[in-house]
Amino acid sequence: MGNFRRIGVLGAFLIAVVLLAPRRVARASAAPAGKDAQAGESTDNKKSKHANDYLVHGTVFTPGGLSFPGAELRLRRTTEKKFRWDTYTNSRGDFAVRVKQGSQYEMIVRAKGFQEQSRVIDATQGNSSDDLVFRMEPAEGKK
Repeated sequence: MGNFRRIGVLGAFLIAVVLLAPRRVARASAAPAGKDAQAGESTDNKKSKHANDYLVHGTVFTPGGLSFPGAELRLRRTTEKKFRWDTYTNSRGDFAVRVKQGSQYEMIVRAKGFQEQSRVIDATQGNSSDDLVFRMEPAEGKK
């Protein structure tokens, strides 16, 4: 019975401290109207670091129409020989790569035992993204 009384007294003390503690009220500082207007304008005109990017996303499927995890995707500008971007599909066969707008790109998808596929992506148009679908086919002589 003594332990319950001690917990009860301690609990009552904590409740009293919380209820009687001075409350801090957040006060809004009264800034001149000109400063608020300037602050609002600066955040609206601030550019995102991905404002000029082009998003290439899509899905890779098996010949049977199931998702294809682990397929390799390589991307390069059509004017270059070296691939600059590469990634793999996730567990659902999805991928996404962010590149700069204003160029044409070639994407190659490959996986062991399947034919390599390629697509040209035109990032010179007004769009900011492209949704691609690849259906992998078995390589010649393979099942």
